[in-house]
Amino acid sequence: MPEDHPIPTTIQDDDSSELPAKEGWHVIHLFYHVEQSQWDALDHSSKIAAETSLTELIHDIRSHPETQLLAFSMLTPKADVGFMLLTQDLHDANVFEKRLTRSLGPDVLTPTYSYLSMTERSEYTTSEEEYGETLEKTRGIKKGTPEYDEEITKFHQHIEKYTQDRLYPNMPDWPIFCFYPMSKRRGVEGQNWYASDFATRKALMKGHAAIGRTWAGKIRQLITGSVGLDDMEWGVTLFAKDTHHIKGIVYEMRFDEVSSQFAEFGDFYIGIQLPLDELFRRALGEA
Repeated sequence: MPEDHPIPTTIQDDDSSELPAKEGWHVIHLFYHVEQSQWDALDHSSKIAAETSLTELIHDIRSHPETQLLAFSMLTPKADVGFMLLTQDLHDANVFEKRLTRSLGPDVLTPTYSYLSMTERSEYTTSEEEYGETLEKTRGIKKGTPEYDEEITKFHQHIEKYTQDRLYPNMPDWPIFCFYPMSKRRGVEGQNWYASDFATRKALMKGHAAIGRTWAGKIRQLITGSVGLDDMEWGVTLFAKDTHHIKGIVYEMRFDEVSSQFAEFGDFYIGIQLPLDELFRRALGEA
């Protein structure tokens, strides 16, 4: 590192204006293979004890403040078991992750893939000024009128709920789960997202979001940020009641310019959210 560009070794805690807002939860997606030979080597009582231990651990994690843990039976040999952990404190996330990995005994669960990210607010959220312009242009509601003020109040309530749902989501119990990481393309002439100005990016994302809204009621989505935390820039988690809806929204989105011109995708992981006894039967076999 050149001497004229030193890396700061400390951050002054009293200079809060220079620090980003501390908001959102840590999110870890964990995927494991079950080493069947290790599991089958256990006798019946040891298997029962191991399943009981994992069940108690899952309940313990779920009862922790500001923490959610979802468990999945995974499709295809990419993984057998998956977890999605959301929690505020990084130390808690680390402890829970290690305990889950060891939960069935030595070498029974082998990690196959993991992803660390954080919930975050969108930088492309509509501003009050933009919404006010829309009111005047599309609905003829003039600034300074009681009707305008009422609409602006509703707008702020909507934005506050939207932001809270992104930062502190309540994950659904819908059965079909899909996770994939993604980044915006850079380094390609004409397809460098970060070379585009903010107004252009915001306009593109507005159209992208409009497609997503057509899937309301069929898809629940959580976008989490992973810049500086993992290999790609965002994690995308989708929930649905029907696999066709997962396939449908991803297919439709890929024709949108944000995806077709600027998106890079990682591997897709598909799972089914199940009660623990059924998950154990599918992933481990009968104890």
